[in-house]
Amino acid sequence: MPRLHSYVVRYDSGFAPNPFYGYCTLATCKPDIRMTANPGDWVVGSGSAARSIRRGGHLVHAMRVTEVLSFQEYDTDPRFARKKPYRSGSRMQSCGDNIYFRNPEDTGWLQRDSFHTTEAGEQHPRHTARDTGVNRVLISEDFVYYGGYGPQIPVDLADANGRPVCKQGIGRNVFDDPNLVVEFEHWIRSLGETGYQNAPYEWRQLRGSTRY
Repeated sequence: MPRLHSYVVRYDSGFAPNPFYGYCTLATCKPDIRMTANPGDWVVGSGSAARSIRRGGHLVHAMRVTEVLSFQEYDTDPRFARKKPYRSGSRMQSCGDNIYFRNPEDTGWLQRDSFHTTEAGEQHPRHTARDTGVNRVLISEDFVYYGGYGPQIPVDLADANGRPVCKQGIGRNVFDDPNLVVEFEHWIRSLGETGYQNAPYEWRQLRGSTRY
Protein backbone atom coordinates (compact mmCIF):
# COMPACT_ATOMS: atom_id res chain seq x y z
CA MET A 1 0.00 0.00 0.00
CA PRO A 2 1.37 3.45 -0.87
CA ARG A 3 2.41 5.73 1.95
CA LEU A 4 2.20 9.50 2.25
CA HIS A 5 5.16 11.65 3.32
CA SER A 6 4.34 15.18 4.46
CA TYR A 7 6.68 18.10 5.19
CA VAL A 8 6.95 21.89 5.13
CA VAL A 9 8.72 23.46 2.16
CA ARG A 10 10.59 26.14 4.09
CA TYR A 11 12.48 27.45 1.06
CA ASP A 12 10.26 27.26 -2.00
CA SER A 13 12.70 28.43 -4.68
CA GLY A 14 12.19 25.86 -7.44
CA PHE A 15 15.25 23.92 -6.31
CA ALA A 16 13.85 21.35 -3.86
CA PRO A 17 11.47 20.29 -5.18
CA ASN A 18 12.28 21.14 -8.78
CA PRO A 19 9.01 21.08 -10.77
CA PHE A 20 10.29 21.98 -14.24
CA TYR A 21 10.59 20.32 -17.66
CA GLY A 22 7.75 17.87 -17.12
CA TYR A 23 9.10 16.19 -13.98
CA CYS A 24 8.92 17.05 -10.31
CA THR A 25 12.17 15.91 -8.71
CA LEU A 26 13.54 15.83 -5.19
CA ALA A 27 17.30 15.44 -5.55
CA THR A 28 18.59 17.46 -2.59
CA CYS A 29 17.56 18.15 1.01
CA LYS A 30 15.02 15.96 2.85
CA PRO A 31 17.30 12.90 3.12
CA ASP A 32 14.81 11.14 5.38
CA ILE A 33 12.12 11.28 2.70
CA ARG A 34 14.49 10.43 -0.14
CA MET A 35 15.70 7.43 1.85
CA THR A 36 12.29 5.87 2.47
CA ALA A 37 9.88 6.98 -0.28
CA ASN A 38 9.24 4.42 -3.00
CA PRO A 39 7.35 4.36 -6.30
CA GLY A 40 3.65 4.76 -5.61
CA ASP A 41 4.17 6.85 -2.46
CA TRP A 42 3.00 10.46 -2.25
CA VAL A 43 5.26 13.30 -1.14
CA VAL A 44 3.29 16.35 -0.05
CA GLY A 45 4.88 19.73 0.67
CA SER A 46 2.98 22.52 2.40
CA GLY A 47 3.85 26.18 2.80
CA SER A 48 5.71 27.75 5.69
CA ALA A 49 3.84 29.52 8.48
CA ALA A 50 6.81 31.81 9.14
CA ARG A 51 5.82 35.43 9.70
CA SER A 52 7.61 36.50 6.53
CA ILE A 53 5.76 33.91 4.41
CA ARG A 54 2.37 33.11 6.02
CA ARG A 55 1.54 30.17 3.74
CA GLY A 56 1.06 27.56 6.44
CA GLY A 57 -1.58 25.01 5.54
CA HIS A 58 -1.41 25.70 1.81
CA LEU A 59 -0.32 23.10 -0.71
CA VAL A 60 3.01 23.77 -2.43
CA HIS A 61 3.23 20.48 -4.29
CA ALA A 62 2.10 16.88 -4.30
CA MET A 63 4.09 14.29 -6.21
CA ARG A 64 3.40 10.59 -6.62
CA VAL A 65 6.81 8.97 -6.89
CA THR A 66 7.05 7.17 -10.23
CA GLU A 67 10.77 6.38 -10.26
CA VAL A 68 13.85 6.41 -8.02
CA LEU A 69 17.33 6.99 -9.47
CA SER A 70 20.85 7.19 -8.09
CA PHE A 71 22.74 10.46 -8.54
CA GLN A 72 24.88 8.76 -11.17
CA GLU A 73 21.80 7.70 -13.12
CA TYR A 74 20.21 11.12 -12.73
CA ASP A 75 23.38 12.82 -13.98
CA THR A 76 23.64 10.76 -17.18
CA ASP A 77 19.93 10.40 -18.06
CA PRO A 78 19.18 12.67 -21.06
CA ARG A 79 15.66 13.30 -19.73
CA PHE A 80 17.15 15.38 -16.94
CA ALA A 81 19.94 17.20 -18.77
CA ARG A 82 17.96 20.46 -18.60
CA LYS A 83 17.85 20.16 -14.81
CA LYS A 84 21.61 20.73 -14.65
CA PRO A 85 21.91 24.30 -13.32
CA TYR A 86 22.96 27.25 -15.44
CA ARG A 87 23.41 29.95 -12.84
CA SER A 88 23.57 32.90 -15.23
CA GLY A 89 20.51 31.76 -17.15
CA SER A 90 16.82 32.16 -16.40
CA ARG A 91 15.34 31.58 -12.97
CA MET A 92 14.25 28.14 -14.09
CA GLN A 93 17.72 27.27 -15.36
CA SER A 94 19.51 28.68 -12.32
CA CYS A 95 17.69 26.44 -9.82
CA GLY A 96 18.48 23.12 -11.50
CA ASP A 97 18.85 20.27 -9.01
CA ASN A 98 20.92 17.86 -11.15
CA ILE A 99 24.10 18.92 -9.39
CA TYR A 100 26.06 15.82 -8.31
CA PHE A 101 28.44 13.67 -10.31
CA ARG A 102 31.52 11.56 -9.57
CA ASN A 103 35.10 12.67 -10.04
CA PRO A 104 37.11 10.97 -12.84
CA GLU A 105 38.61 8.45 -10.42
CA ASP A 106 35.13 7.63 -9.09
CA THR A 107 36.33 8.22 -5.55
CA GLY A 108 34.24 11.21 -4.57
CA TRP A 109 31.46 13.61 -5.43
CA LEU A 110 31.68 16.80 -7.45
CA GLN A 111 29.06 19.53 -7.29
CA ARG A 112 27.90 21.85 -10.07
CA ASP A 113 27.54 25.56 -9.37
CA SER A 114 24.07 25.67 -7.85
CA PHE A 115 21.95 26.71 -4.91
CA HIS A 116 24.04 24.33 -2.77
CA THR A 117 27.52 25.57 -3.65
CA THR A 118 29.29 28.42 -1.88
CA GLU A 119 28.71 32.02 -2.88
CA ALA A 120 31.83 31.73 -5.04
CA GLY A 121 30.34 28.73 -6.86
CA GLU A 122 32.68 26.24 -5.20
CA GLN A 123 31.80 22.90 -3.67
CA HIS A 124 30.05 23.15 -0.31
CA PRO A 125 31.23 20.20 1.82
CA ARG A 126 28.33 20.28 4.28
CA HIS A 127 25.63 20.31 1.60
CA THR A 128 27.48 17.67 -0.42
CA ALA A 129 27.74 15.32 2.55
CA ARG A 130 24.10 15.78 3.56
CA ASP A 131 22.67 15.45 0.07
CA THR A 132 24.78 12.50 -1.11
CA GLY A 133 24.44 10.66 2.20
CA VAL A 134 21.26 9.27 0.61
CA ASN A 135 22.03 8.33 -2.99
CA ARG A 136 18.44 8.49 -4.18
CA VAL A 137 16.60 10.99 -6.36
CA LEU A 138 12.80 10.92 -6.33
CA ILE A 139 11.17 11.38 -9.74
CA SER A 140 7.53 12.09 -10.50
CA GLU A 141 5.61 12.40 -13.73
CA ASP A 142 2.36 12.50 -11.73
CA PHE A 143 2.41 15.72 -9.76
CA VAL A 144 0.92 19.13 -9.25
CA TYR A 145 3.02 22.12 -8.23
CA TYR A 146 1.46 25.41 -7.09
CA GLY A 147 4.44 27.08 -5.45
CA GLY A 148 3.28 30.13 -3.53
CA TYR A 149 -0.26 30.00 -4.92
CA GLY A 150 -1.59 26.63 -3.75
CA PRO A 151 -4.99 25.88 -2.20
CA GLN A 152 -5.63 25.30 1.47
CA ILE A 153 -5.22 21.64 2.44
CA PRO A 154 -8.49 20.44 4.01
CA VAL A 155 -8.12 20.14 7.77
CA ASP A 156 -10.22 16.97 7.80
CA LEU A 157 -7.59 15.09 5.78
CA ALA A 158 -6.27 13.17 8.77
CA ASP A 159 -5.39 9.59 9.68
CA ALA A 160 -7.23 7.32 12.12
CA ASN A 161 -5.29 8.87 15.01
CA GLY A 162 -6.29 12.40 14.04
CA ARG A 163 -2.92 13.43 12.61
CA PRO A 164 -3.54 15.88 9.76
CA VAL A 165 -1.81 15.55 6.41
CA CYS A 166 -0.57 19.13 6.66
CA LYS A 167 2.76 19.04 8.51
CA GLN A 168 3.71 21.82 10.89
CA GLY A 169 7.27 22.62 11.88
CA ILE A 170 10.47 20.81 10.96
CA GLY A 171 10.80 17.13 10.11
CA ARG A 172 8.23 14.99 8.35
CA ASN A 173 5.15 12.89 8.95
CA VAL A 174 4.70 9.48 7.35
CA PHE A 175 1.23 8.00 6.96
CA ASP A 176 0.44 4.39 6.12
CA ASP A 177 -3.31 4.67 6.76
CA PRO A 178 -4.81 3.33 3.50
CA ASN A 179 -8.05 5.27 3.96
CA LEU A 180 -6.15 8.54 4.31
CA VAL A 181 -4.09 7.86 1.19
CA VAL A 182 -7.28 7.16 -0.78
CA GLU A 183 -8.94 10.31 0.58
CA PHE A 184 -5.90 12.39 -0.27
CA GLU A 185 -5.75 11.00 -3.80
CA HIS A 186 -9.45 11.77 -4.25
CA TRP A 187 -8.90 15.36 -3.09
CA ILE A 188 -5.81 16.00 -5.19
CA ARG A 189 -7.48 14.58 -8.31
CA SER A 190 -10.59 16.66 -7.63
CA LEU A 191 -8.54 19.82 -8.15
CA GLY A 192 -8.41 18.91 -11.81
CA GLU A 193 -4.89 20.25 -12.33
CA THR A 194 -1.58 18.53 -12.96
CA GLY A 195 2.00 19.58 -13.56
CA TYR A 196 3.53 23.00 -13.03
CA GLN A 197 0.82 25.56 -12.24
CA ASN A 198 2.55 28.61 -10.82
CA ALA A 199 5.81 30.13 -9.67
CA PRO A 200 7.74 29.25 -6.50
CA TYR A 201 6.99 31.45 -3.52
CA GLU A 202 10.45 33.00 -3.46
CA TRP A 203 10.03 34.20 -7.04
CA ARG A 204 7.20 36.40 -5.81
CA GLN A 205 9.76 38.33 -3.78
CA LEU A 206 12.05 38.98 -6.74
CA ARG A 207 11.93 42.16 -8.78
CA GLY A 208 13.27 42.93 -12.24
CA SER A 209 13.82 39.88 -14.40
CA THR A 210 10.78 38.01 -15.64
CA ARG A 211 12.80 35.30 -17.37
CA TYR A 212 11.46 31.92 -16.33
